[in-house]
Amino acid sequence: MADPRPFPLATPLTALLGSRLPVIQTAMGWIATPQLVAASSNAGAFGFLAGAVMQPSELAAAIGETARLTPRRFGVNFHSFQPGAHEIVEVIIANADRVRAVSFGRGPDASMIARFREAGIVCIPTVGALKHAQKMVSLGCEAITVQGGEGGGHTGAVATTVLLPQVLDAVSVPVAAAGGFADGRGLAAALAYGASGIAMGSRFMMTSDSPVPDAVKAAYARAGTQDIFVTSKIDGIPQRMIRNPMLDRIEAGGAMARWRRGLLAAFAMKKATGASWGELLTAARGMTSHGEMSLPEAMLAAAAPTLLQKAVVEGDAIGGLMASGQVAGRLDDLPSCADLLARIETEACERIAALVPQTPSLKGAA
Repeated sequence: MADPRPFPLATPLTALLGSRLPVIQTAMGWIATPQLVAASSNAGAFGFLAGAVMQPSELAAAIGETARLTPRRFGVNFHSFQPGAHEIVEVIIANADRVRAVSFGRGPDASMIARFREAGIVCIPTVGALKHAQKMVSLGCEAITVQGGEGGGHTGAVATTVLLPQVLDAVSVPVAAAGGFADGRGLAAALAYGASGIAMGSRFMMTSDSPVPDAVKAAYARAGTQDIFVTSKIDGIPQRMIRNPMLDRIEAGGAMARWRRGLLAAFAMKKATGASWGELLTAARGMTSHGEMSLPEAMLAAAAPTLLQKAVVEGDAIGGLMASGQVAGRLDDLPSCADLLARIETEACERIAALVPQTPSLKGAA
């Protein structure tokens, strides 16, 4: 029987990260645990730990657990304005033998990026605008993940099909495409655009290896594309979410209700993380440094993760918030990471093969 996967999917991204497939499992808060990262990495993808929701000691333990579960190198996501950020950076660099890459927004400066590069760690930030991609490359980042407006959580307004070619035309580093990807057809399409791979969040969340409670996975599976929309009511910045009772209350509430929710969530976050009020305020101010949100909005943003945690950790699909990519509206199964990536590899190769013209036979030619 002919091999259904005649095209090796090696790209500059796989060469840079050391993965077998040009697929990134993104660092979803409380979802990208050592178990999911190891499962995706063992199946051929490149997995990122969700370090942005961890304290330094928690991250050190998570890196150790991930290293125990997979022989592959993996990545860590963090924010430079999170409580304990400097300690987080030191933990990552101390584990450079296993941590191959870091992902982040626009927090780190050139000196921090240089420290990572000197340690042999690839910096691959996620950006949602052309100017941010150019800025990150100018600061020394070796690759970029470009997330179009279809992506989950904080997202921009430009669709992947428009943003991706803009960035590809402007930078010379490997680019991973994110926002709307879930299968081999999407991978083949991204490669056809000129990207070096894809990054997926919602699709990896909707696997049997994901730690998300069954009740919340069921809510994601029930959601159609019409139930997944962008709101600015949570912290003032557009976020893509699944509509549920909590989000309906937030949408209907006024300014006072948002402040009350923010303060209650801030108390919960302080209790959960052990951060001081000064550290929470510093984190909030860090979010305002790019000029995109006010301090009140930043305080809400710093506290909002507790509502996300209520869903994906506690399993409350009614009282928590469920960030989601638009693509979740067509996902209704829960494959293992191994089955998912095998399916993606086969389908991508089949799509590529269908596009490659067959060489005509020269038998009998004069």
